Amino acid sequence: MAENSGPERDGGRPTIDAQIPNPIAMGQAMADIAARSQRLVAEFLQRQAAQFGKARNFDPLTVGNAFMEMTSRLMADPARLMQAQMSLWNDHLALWQRATQRWLGQEVEPVIEPAQDDRRFRDPAWDENHIFDFIKQSYLLTARWMQWTIRDVDGLDGEAAQKVEFYTRQFVDALAPSNFVMTNPEVLRTTFETGGENLLRGLENLLSDLEKGGGRLQFGKLPDDAFTVGRDLAATPGKVIYQNDLMQLLQYAPSTTDVARHPLLIVPPWVNKYYILDLRPRNSFIKWAVDQGHTVFLTSWVNPDDPHSEASFDDYLLRGPMAALDAIEQATGEREVNVVGYSLGGTLLAIALAYMAAKGDDRPKSATYLATMTDFAEPGELGVFIDEEQLCRMRRANTEPQSVNGSEVAATFSMLRANDLIWSFVVNNYLLGKDTFPLDLLHWNGDTMRVPTAMHSFYLRNLYQDNKLPQPGGIAVDGVPIDLGKITVPGFMVSTKEDHIAPWKSTYALTQMTGGKMRFCLGASGHVTGIVNPPSDDKYCYWTSEKTPDDADAWLLLADKTDGSWWPEWQSWISTLDGTASVPARPPGGGQLDPIEDAPGSYVKKRAA
Repeated sequence: MAENSGPERDGGRPTIDAQIPNPIAMGQAMADIAARSQRLVAEFLQRQAAQFGKARNFDPLTVGNAFMEMTSRLMADPARLMQAQMSLWNDHLALWQRATQRWLGQEVEPVIEPAQDDRRFRDPAWDENHIFDFIKQSYLLTARWMQWTIRDVDGLDGEAAQKVEFYTRQFVDALAPSNFVMTNPEVLRTTFETGGENLLRGLENLLSDLEKGGGRLQFGKLPDDAFTVGRDLAATPGKVIYQNDLMQLLQYAPSTTDVARHPLLIVPPWVNKYYILDLRPRNSFIKWAVDQGHTVFLTSWVNPDDPHSEASFDDYLLRGPMAALDAIEQATGEREVNVVGYSLGGTLLAIALAYMAAKGDDRPKSATYLATMTDFAEPGELGVFIDEEQLCRMRRANTEPQSVNGSEVAATFSMLRANDLIWSFVVNNYLLGKDTFPLDLLHWNGDTMRVPTAMHSFYLRNLYQDNKLPQPGGIAVDGVPIDLGKITVPGFMVSTKEDHIAPWKSTYALTQMTGGKMRFCLGASGHVTGIVNPPSDDKYCYWTSEKTPDDADAWLLLADKTDGSWWPEWQSWISTLDGTASVPARPPGGGQLDPIEDAPGSYVKKRAA
């Protein structure tokens, strides 16, 4: 074996010294892998037979009909199909010509280049090596052709077109050359350098992930002991001061001598653990808000099981934010409260505000909506998973009271950004044979929540599918018709420009619905990283404007860009709203409610089965 174990470049071709693995260790490892694989395959086949053995034409995602319709309409326009074929031919002819020129030593411009944020082709060999550069460009041209061909097929309805486009992209992403050993230069180098041990480790990682997921592959899943909730994550000091069967109310210990007069209540989504807002001290919005002088309260939802299977949307509203407001008044003696809702927690908060307005309840002082949708006319790519066919299938499947497993929701969100949340793990864990890097965000993502079927069906049907929330009286909660126009408290909205879950132009609609003065703030990045963006990181940027015109694009033209985190912008807004009045710091348990247990409480520690 040569002393130089790293790659050297000679005319764009990597030369690598391979290592020879220990054949005895390799044989033992392969025997273990074979036994585990055989058991996993047998268990998988048994589950498939039990679940789908009697079903014919099973199409769980109802994709087949959409593609059949697209194909028939495409074939009905042979001229357009021929034009698309000629375009692809010309693109590849140009690629061959330029590749030949480059092999002859000439400097040529690429026919196509990956997007700047496409991390699949960041290895230098994709540009420096002639062969890999050709493979990359050939894939990009074909991918573009496929997506252009199926886009805007004449006569295809919007729902079917969106479904076809989405799943075509999934197919295109899956076939990327970066996902295969022989066409990924980084994987090839690693394979030669380790004598193939990376592939052996990758196969072991694959089997381990399948075993941990009970036969279902869970990408990027960390070991259960990688982080401990309450020690490494969700560690901001506080107490549980109230609880019912659906939520625990946390009150955080103050870190300042004086605090703002009005308490701050945070309502997280019920489909995720709350501690996305309290990961580590460095990036905890909760700790930061406490340090700004807020008395912070938060609803921590239970991870429901059989006793909660019939919990409804009404139950979550009444035993969630409404019960929390009552408890906060008992704990602090203060009626008026500033409220914050994140994602679906913000949707629930908006409904709660309309509910209170209808009942003459004036306790909310202000409302902050983080990545919150209230108009679901354009739900983005999530709409692919929520159509009439799939809702009917879900209703037939859920004939008995039960809960929807949060891993299904997490898998759906991963498909929205498959290259980042699926295929990057395939390459890192299974081809390069590396372990998943222990990120706090990955632990949170794998710590899923279950959702009661009645609750799940209500918001999918009434909000996403039928979009009844923008209609005055379109839905009723606890017998009270909900009209968002009756909300008069001032509001601060934060959305993110690259949000695939709550598209910012859809969230912007709330600025036109309520009767209160709204301030809209658009952050960079996505649904999570754009919200959890502490000032200390000095990352991203945001846009703000004093005006809220009818159209979202018109708003963006008026908006001013500021570098950094939106958190100080929000703090300035809420401080101006609250004024300078302050009170002595309020420790948990200082009012009429005695502490029950230390934060983060027991509800958040309960893992989904």
